[in-house]
Amino acid sequence: MKKILSLTSMALATSLMMTAPTVQAGYTTTKYPTLLVHGILGFKNFWGADYFYQIPSTLQKDGGKVHVATVSAVGSNELRGEQLIKEMQDLKAIYGYSKFNLIGHSQGSPTSRYAAAVRPDLVASVTSVNGVNKGSRVADVVRKVAPAGTVTEAVFQTVANGLAGFLTFVYGTPNLDQNSINALNSLTTNGLTAFNKKYPAGVPSACGNGAASYNYVKNGVTHKVNYYSWGGTSVLTNVLDPLDAGIGLLSSAFLFSGEKSDGLVGECSQRLGTVIRSNYGANHLDAVNGFFGIVNLFESNPKTIYRAHANRLQAAGL
Repeated sequence: MKKILSLTSMALATSLMMTAPTVQAGYTTTKYPTLLVHGILGFKNFWGADYFYQIPSTLQKDGGKVHVATVSAVGSNELRGEQLIKEMQDLKAIYGYSKFNLIGHSQGSPTSRYAAAVRPDLVASVTSVNGVNKGSRVADVVRKVAPAGTVTEAVFQTVANGLAGFLTFVYGTPNLDQNSINALNSLTTNGLTAFNKKYPAGVPSACGNGAASYNYVKNGVTHKVNYYSWGGTSVLTNVLDPLDAGIGLLSSAFLFSGEKSDGLVGECSQRLGTVIRSNYGANHLDAVNGFFGIVNLFESNPKTIYRAHANRLQAAGL
């Protein structure tokens, strides 16, 4: 009797295994985890407010593995890039990841591009979101108003470093180096021009698409890194957003330039690699789902854009 029951159980288990549906990847499940990289004066979480507001949970809901990097609030692209590399190494040691899909907002884009160029063995793709890839007119204006060695520069440095120090104290990373002048220099047109000569992958020669991918050779091994971008060209997008006024003021740097911008970064500067779209009706902060999700109601929701991109990475085998 026991033998009959045992055989029956085995047959039932086999039948269930054969008829059970195959588990498929969710819409946002990617081969490599996503690592979100914040921009200047950015943070991971500030008193309960995420920099990438609700983006991680949106991607995780349908199977995505998501982490948010913590790098200096103010610093050069290279400094932040080295910190990002260390974070990838730490996550690899903890979770066993092999590579990462980096998604960088604002200065997070050149930060991610540096990390990909130096450690392509750790990076599968770099995505620029409203990224400063060719410089910002806002940074140019600030540098013009506060030339090197002047009292104005000293005041700017004191205020910016103080704000960065406060931010890092609140979210628990006071050990990170902060240098607002290096950050400012890194974001000017001259600064990015010099940076792009060293790290040109994905950068378009004009205002079009850049190379979709780049093959890096490290220790005799070729590592392919894919490049993507999207951005916006609107400034005032929601009357309920208290941050729109500040974006509007900063956007005055683009007056008479003839260049569309998201308030801080021009459209052409936002383009990198495969350009998904560079004219969303979104300003610079809308790109990370704005102030607690207060964004343009008449444009694609940022969470939807990130979801679609995760699925794009999935389709590309990344």
